[in-house]
Amino acid sequence: MTEQALRVNENELRQLLDGRWAGVRQRARDLLRGERFAPVSGLSVEEHRARVLDQLKALAAEDISGYGFPESVGGSDDVGASVAAFEMLVADMSLMVKVGVQWGLFGGAIRALGTERHHAEYLPGVMSVDLPGCFAMTETGRGSDVQRLRTTAEYDPATEEFTVHTPDESARKDYIGNAARDGRVAVVFAQLRTGGRGHGVHALLVPIRDAQGAPMPGVRIEDCGAKAGLNGVDNGRLWFDRVRVPRANLLDRYGAVAADGTYSSPIDNENRRFFTMLGTLVRGRISVAGGAGTAAKAALAIALRYADTRRQFTRPAADGEPEREVRVLDYLAHQRKLLPALARSYALHFAQEELVTRLHELSRAPERDERAQRELESRAAGLKAVATWHATATIQTCREACGGAGYLAENRIPQLKADSDIFTTFEGDNTVLLQQLTKGLLTDFQESFGDLDQLELARFMAGRVFGAVIERTAAAPLIESLVSARPGRSTEEDLYNRGWQLELLEDRERHVVEGLARRLRRARKDGGDAFEVFNRAQGHVLAAGRAHMDRVVLEAFVAGIDRCGDTSTAKLLNRVCDLYVLSVVEEERAWFLEHERLSATRSKAVTAAVDDLCRGLRPYAVTLVNAFGLRDEWLGAPIALGAEHARQGDAPPARG
Repeated sequence: MTEQALRVNENELRQLLDGRWAGVRQRARDLLRGERFAPVSGLSVEEHRARVLDQLKALAAEDISGYGFPESVGGSDDVGASVAAFEMLVADMSLMVKVGVQWGLFGGAIRALGTERHHAEYLPGVMSVDLPGCFAMTETGRGSDVQRLRTTAEYDPATEEFTVHTPDESARKDYIGNAARDGRVAVVFAQLRTGGRGHGVHALLVPIRDAQGAPMPGVRIEDCGAKAGLNGVDNGRLWFDRVRVPRANLLDRYGAVAADGTYSSPIDNENRRFFTMLGTLVRGRISVAGGAGTAAKAALAIALRYADTRRQFTRPAADGEPEREVRVLDYLAHQRKLLPALARSYALHFAQEELVTRLHELSRAPERDERAQRELESRAAGLKAVATWHATATIQTCREACGGAGYLAENRIPQLKADSDIFTTFEGDNTVLLQQLTKGLLTDFQESFGDLDQLELARFMAGRVFGAVIERTAAAPLIESLVSARPGRSTEEDLYNRGWQLELLEDRERHVVEGLARRLRRARKDGGDAFEVFNRAQGHVLAAGRAHMDRVVLEAFVAGIDRCGDTSTAKLLNRVCDLYVLSVVEEERAWFLEHERLSATRSKAVTAAVDDLCRGLRPYAVTLVNAFGLRDEWLGAPIALGAEHARQGDAPPARG
C-alpha cells in the first residue's frame, strides 16, 4: 500500500455520521446553545437539580419533547428521532438522564403498556412536563430479577381499586429517577393479584405527590443521597403502605382486570406475557448505549484536540533546523492510547445507528414480528454492554492522556467519567446482559443440545440461574459462511483484506459458541447441577457474547462505509475500520494463538499493523473527532479550544 494524503471533507463525514436523523441532530445543535445549556461545575445538588428541571421544561416547549409519542396526542411518532435527540444531550448528562426518565421511561412505559385512554389522559402532560413522573421498577433486593419483584398490587372488587404495597425493606423501589424531588406520578411495577391468584408483574400508575409536592397518603419518599455523579437527577426511594389506586390506573395493554376482578390477557402464557411487556421497553437500553457512545466521543474530542496542541520535549535539530517541541499526539505511545479507542467509537456509532433503525422500523410495523423483536432485544443487550464498557474505559484513558489538565473539573473529563460510570449497570447490568445475549446465541445451536427443549434451556440459562431482565431473547442469526475454513492457519492473506478480517471474527464467534454448547450438553448428560455447571461456565458465556458483538460491530461499520461510495471519506473510514478490527485481534491474540488461527509471526504483524495505522491516522485525528458534531460549548473544556485544534498536525500522511 502506498502512502498518500487524503483530502477529507469534514462536512461530508459529519453528514454520514448524522445519518438518517441528521435533521434531528442539527436541531439539537441549534437548540442547545447559550448559558441555559452550557456545562457548569461547582453547583450544589439542589442548584443542579433546579437547573436541569429548567432545561427539561425549556426542551418541553420544543418539538423534541414529542418525538417518541403518538401523533394522536401531539407527538411526531418518530422513535428513532427520540433516541437520536437523547444522544445529543452531552453538555450535561444529568439532563440526558432526566430526559430519559421523563420521556423515555415514564412516558415510554405509558405509551408501550397503556392503551389509547391512557395515552390521551397522560401523555400530553408527560410531554409538557406538567406531569413529571418516575419509572419505579428496580427494588433494593432484586436488581435485574424483575420477574420476581416483591411489590404487590392486590385488586379489591368491592371498591374497584388496587392496593399497592411494599411488603418488606428489600422490596422498596430504589434509585428511581425523579422520585426524590420532582415526580408526581410513578409507573410502578408490581405483582398483580386478583381473587387470590397471581398474574405476574404488571405496571400501574400510582400518584406519589400532590399538587403542592407533599407525599400522597401511604407513600414514603426518601432521597438516595450523594452519588458519584449525575447530581442533577433526583434519585429517590419509594415505599407504599397499602396505597389504593383506581382500576383504571392499570396499564392494561397486555393484562386487564374487569370490575369483578376477572383477569384477561391477549397472551395466555405468563412468562411470554412478561417478556413481551419488558421487550416493549427496549428503547431505554438502546438510548443508554447511544448516550454512553456520545460521552466517549466527547472525551476523545477533548483529549485529541489537546494532544494536537500540547507540546512536550524536543526533537533533535536536523540539517541546520532549530530544535522544536513535539506535539504529544506525534508520539506513537500517545496515538496508541487514543486512536484505537477512536476507531472503536466509530465502529460502535455505526452499530448504534443500525440498531436504532431496527427499533424505529419495528415501532412502525403494522403487526408485531416476534422473531424480529427478540433479535432486537438480543442485539440491544449486547450493544449496551460493549458500548458502556467502552465509554468507561475510554474516558479513563482520555483522563490519563490529558495529564493534570484532565483532572481539572473545568476540562469536563472528570464529570464525564462520574456521570457515565453508572451506565454500565443501569438499564441492565452488563454481565447479565451478555449472559442474556449468549442464551440467544445458543438457541441457534439447538442441535448441540440434543433433546434439551426450549423450556429446559430457558431454565438452564436464565430462569433458575441468574434471572436475566428479559429471558426470551433469540440470537441475531449467524452469518451463513460460518462453515467456511478456519482463517489464518496456513494462509498469508493481507491483514487489511476485509474478507479475511470478517472471516477471522466469524470463525472465533462460531468456535466459542459451539464450544460452549458442547460443554453445557456434556454437563447435562453427566447429571451435573444446573447452577454449578452454568456458574463454572460463566467466563465462557461472557466470551461468547463478546465474540458475537465484535463481529456484529465490524459488519455494521463495513455497511456504514459502503454508503460513502468511492470517496476520500470512504478511504479514511476504511483505515479507521482496519484499526478497529486489528486492535480487536491484537487484544484477543492469546485466543487466536492458542487456537492456531494466527501464527506467532502473523500475531506480531498485527501489532505492527496497528502501529502503522495509528501513525497513518494521526493527521486526521482532529478531523475525525470534529466530525462528531459536538459543539465546543458542549465540550466546555478550555484545553479543547486551542487556536490550533482544527489543524491536522504535521505527522506523515495516512494510507490511501
